[in-house]
Amino acid sequence: MSEAVELSRTVKPRILPAEPVVIEANETERAALTARFDLSDVASLRAEVSLDKRENGVAASGTLRASIMQSCAVSGEDFPVAINEAIDLHFVPEGSLDAAPSEDDEIDFDLTSEDCDTIEYTGDAFDLGEAVAQTLGLAIDPYAEGPNAEATRAKAGLSGDDAPSGPLAEALAALKKN
Repeated sequence: MSEAVELSRTVKPRILPAEPVVIEANETERAALTARFDLSDVASLRAEVSLDKRENGVAASGTLRASIMQSCAVSGEDFPVAINEAIDLHFVPEGSLDAAPSEDDEIDFDLTSEDCDTIEYTGDAFDLGEAVAQTLGLAIDPYAEGPNAEATRAKAGLSGDDAPSGPLAEALAALKKN
């Protein structure tokens, strides 16, 4: 039994489109992504990805743009967040990462950059939509603070301007004097 994917767009590496692939999440997909990433809303999601066939896989590069509503990590209030994230992926057939190169193998170091994520796929296609969804998930700041975070801290007496207090703070202060 396979898991449902919120934003599925399969691509067959043998027949890559010449133009960039545009992925726009519809209302149902946005609602599913909202639940998956525990957000208040995914108002829009659009990715434009160029695909380039390589000897041992497919390089995918482009941009993800999304408008989301998430809860402030301090106040819990919803606030809007604009996401503009670069996509730099490399899709390889399953087992490609397991094979260690021999001394005679030529290695193409230009294929991936340090920032490039390599994703293995099974069968004759990979899911570019799921990779875009994962890129969104990684771009979300789980500790994002909304516009009322400071006021909430102050109201709760958690202002960052207060000097540390308590027995541990006193002990540390005494050590600093020595």
